[in-house]
Amino acid sequence: MKVLIIDYGVGNHKSVANAFKFLGYDATLSNDPQALIDADACVLPGVGAFGEAVGNLKRLGLADVLLQQAVHARKPLLGICLGMQLLADSSEEGGHFEGLGLIPGRVVKINPKPGLLVPHVGWNDIHVHIKAPLFSMVAPQANFFFDHSYHFVCDRAYVAATCTYGGEVVAAVQSGNVFAAQFHPEKSQNNGLKLFRGFMRHVAQSHQARKQVASC
Repeated sequence: MKVLIIDYGVGNHKSVANAFKFLGYDATLSNDPQALIDADACVLPGVGAFGEAVGNLKRLGLADVLLQQAVHARKPLLGICLGMQLLADSSEEGGHFEGLGLIPGRVVKINPKPGLLVPHVGWNDIHVHIKAPLFSMVAPQANFFFDHSYHFVCDRAYVAATCTYGGEVVAAVQSGNVFAAQFHPEKSQNNGLKLFRGFMRHVAQSHQARKQVASC
């Protein structure tokens, strides 16, 4: 399976690519739209500001291709941290910005109870609501590394996992072939690697299913 780590100039893309390569997957780091089309699965990492990230995706010609591949080609897509937030309809970070709209929802500032700091940085247990595929190999209340000031607000039907930071915070979302995590799997040691394996097992199953349909 060929995995494309989308490099659009925002975040720690190399760390994500290295994690996939450590697990033995064919991972490529690129901002070439054709590479996105040729890949079996795509990963959208990100660290930084929402507006800059959206602008970079559009400037590089990646936004429309990413939407086409996720919606029409139904290619598996994994968003990470800012990459998860970019899947929403909009974000209030630094103003109002339109997102990719792949999972209905909006990104808003964390408003924790007194005594808790923003950004939310550090290890936190998650509560799994939808086990497959991201958490199929992960314990129900495993911990992951978070680093964010904004969070994804969406309908409960799309919530794959939550964590508690003052109140409930969405930690992972999914809809069809689109998956995302607010935390950083590439910084979350064994649990993060298990999440990547769960995603790639889904990619392999989806690839096989498409081959069978094509041969009919």
